[in-house]
Amino acid sequence: MSLVDNTSLKLPKENPEAEDFLPLLGTDHVELYVGNAKQAAHYYMSAWGFQPLAYAGLETGSKDRVSYVLKQDKIRLVLTSPLKPGGDINRHIEQHGDGVKAIALWVDDATKSYQETVKRGAKSYFEPKTIKDDQGEVVLSGIHTYGETVHVFVERSGYDGPFLPGYRTWDPYYKPESIGLKYIDHMVGNVGWNEMNKWVKFYAEVMGFAQLISFDDKDISTEYTALMSKVMSNGNGRIKFPINEPAEGRRKSQIEEYIEFYNGAGVQHLALATDNIIETVTALKNRGVEFLTVPASYYEDVLDRVGEIDEDLEPLSKLGILIDRDDEGYLLQIFTKPILDRPTLFIEIIQRKGAKSFGKGNFKALFEAIEREQESRGTL
Repeated sequence: MSLVDNTSLKLPKENPEAEDFLPLLGTDHVELYVGNAKQAAHYYMSAWGFQPLAYAGLETGSKDRVSYVLKQDKIRLVLTSPLKPGGDINRHIEQHGDGVKAIALWVDDATKSYQETVKRGAKSYFEPKTIKDDQGEVVLSGIHTYGETVHVFVERSGYDGPFLPGYRTWDPYYKPESIGLKYIDHMVGNVGWNEMNKWVKFYAEVMGFAQLISFDDKDISTEYTALMSKVMSNGNGRIKFPINEPAEGRRKSQIEEYIEFYNGAGVQHLALATDNIIETVTALKNRGVEFLTVPASYYEDVLDRVGEIDEDLEPLSKLGILIDRDDEGYLLQIFTKPILDRPTLFIEIIQRKGAKSFGKGNFKALFEAIEREQESRGTL
């Protein structure tokens, strides 16, 4: 039984330029290394509407780490903390703070996925292995990507348990209501100076992705800062990874700030899709999630730029939701402030109304908003 069903997702058209020797069925889960998994799980449940799914820890025989698994529709988060001093998880948290360690990809054949990527130049994270319990078996393998981020290939067609062997169902009394998040639209990686093309080449040659779109410092710049970005997508369009690098500017860009505080390349943000961004963002604000804000003047001429939309402008303006249009439709998006103590990871909420793009028309307003936050932190 598969726990991930992408058949109902509003996916982009297939990317004909991608060489799909690595068929990916979707995002299986995203694992974050965090300082306190129990408290982090409470935050993602209370503020973000995730539901408890599975648990591994001392009670399940895990002696060195504890993991809580949360789910909301097609999105699964795994929050992992160490139980003892030393070891890689402690080192990762000390160096980076809380952050994304693994982007796990759902595949039909984890062994073949490993072989196809390693022979094309991927660095092995771990070789294919089969893990079992009384509910079946799962095959896992892994490769390294930018920074200390890894991809884990998950083959789970032979498994009927709540998550993976070694986990048990987690069913606490406390289950806050979902806020309407549906699936991961894309995940953005920040890399260092002049490293973007290296990782674009990695995703093209090692994983068979193709470039959907690119933005240079003319597209993504303000008076003070700039960055470059290219968006890589797999063949069926279910996995999209924008890759950002800094560009020359008068002051320190948001990418430089991220790399300084994360101590290297890593996942900058997850874009989570909803079918009703007004309801979702209203619920998030009511639960204490803070968002970047744009000046009221943004909305004075936004409809002149994007044309007619289905939504009333007043609630979008009140909530600070941004609007952009491409040849296939429009999108609505908003970005949180960093959700951690370090100015690293944040979340984007996105609702696509046909658009396949990433909000290019909002870049200037967005990055000026980020700069205002940087200035308040003294890091601009």
